[in-house]
Amino acid sequence: MKNFVTYPALFWYDIPGEVGITFPDFSGCTGQCKTDSDIYAYAQETLGFYLADIDEAELPVPTPIQSIEHEDISAVCPVRIYLPAYREELYSKSVARTVTLPYWLNKIAAETKINFSETLRDALMLKLGIHRTTASS
Repeated sequence: MKNFVTYPALFWYDIPGEVGITFPDFSGCTGQCKTDSDIYAYAQETLGFYLADIDEAELPVPTPIQSIEHEDISAVCPVRIYLPAYREELYSKSVARTVTLPYWLNKIAAETKINFSETLRDALMLKLGIHRTTASS
């Protein structure tokens, strides 16, 4: 797996008080930021979460910076990210699920202050044979 990836970004200065971000290699990867001092960090975050769910084999070869045409109101900058960090954050987020339990079981579990989410997670991992520590464990 590629740990570090670098792709060129275009920073757009055509809206007063804002900096827009586009990535020529990814048409849907865009963002905007209020301050120029935060733009690089925001560009990293935008790119990181955009790429986090894309299979490594599908990542295109980055366009060389010198071949990117841009206007006077924009600047080209390479954006480098550590992809595993974004993938870990994406896949460790929790999702809400609805479960149905018998009334009596719900009552006893609630009275004994069972953490339903933790118990369900642990039971699913056991059932699926997943033996790893989760981010919240």
